[in-house]
Amino acid sequence: MIAASPNTPVEIAELLAFYASAGVDEALEDEPINRFAEVRPKQAERASAPAARESTPPERPASEPGPDANRAPQRPAAAPGLDASKVPDAPARTAPATAAVPDEAQALLARQMASSASTLDELRQHMARFDGCNLKFTAKNLVFADGNPNAELMLVGEAPGRDEDLEGLPFVGRSGRLLDRMLAAIGLDRNSAYIANVIPWRPPGNRTPTPHETEICRPFIERQIELVNPKVLVNLGGPSAKTLLNITEGILRLRGNWRTHTTASGTIIPAMPTLHPAYLLRTPAHKKLAWRDFLEVKAKLRELG
Repeated sequence: MIAASPNTPVEIAELLAFYASAGVDEALEDEPINRFAEVRPKQAERASAPAARESTPPERPASEPGPDANRAPQRPAAAPGLDASKVPDAPARTAPATAAVPDEAQALLARQMASSASTLDELRQHMARFDGCNLKFTAKNLVFADGNPNAELMLVGEAPGRDEDLEGLPFVGRSGRLLDRMLAAIGLDRNSAYIANVIPWRPPGNRTPTPHETEICRPFIERQIELVNPKVLVNLGGPSAKTLLNITEGILRLRGNWRTHTTASGTIIPAMPTLHPAYLLRTPAHKKLAWRDFLEVKAKLRELG
């Protein structure tokens, strides 16, 4: 448990680890700022100003913005690679015009693009061209997959984190190092497994993807699973299990029980829901549960091999 006011090096390290897992990657100020203290002097200054100043405002230079400048429409910056002249005017502080609002039309386009891919390379190219998910415009990289596409085991998480977004590979941060150890415990590594995520773009601040964002990305991961055609699928965490197995129970009830994932072509793949490595870093006592799940996976691979 993290202390409310950490004083010791251990408590400070625990707090920093918590911030890192929550997606906090930079500090804005060294010291907290009391915004209320800033507002009070300004209010007092306005209250003491002469009434004449309110009725007859001074002339303002042409180069100086008026009092309504913050409310005037401004043109947002276009995303890299787009023609700025084609970006329509929009009010300031709104999302860039290039960031598509998730809707059924975009979901339909995603399904069409995913189904038309006959190889993993084609699927990756389609995903790189797809502009129907707003997460693409806040992420640095498309996080497609890592590992061996011919592997018998495929693992699917929810979405990339900060480290994954920077490197363009899934599970490369602290969660990735733990996942590597979990695979090694059953005699596997990234050369004998294939790793991906339901969402290929990092949500801002590591927030939870919305249902619309998940639904738009679902066709891509489903097609990815179909093209890899693993013998066993491992769902890392509740969101992955709920999205790909069409179930609603919590992960602690789901884990350790075999389910099935059915591809669009009708192939039935045994699936094991288990705990996400990020959750295990926060709750080390449950590592024994994930260990049992991975032993089940190892036995299933032997059975099907």
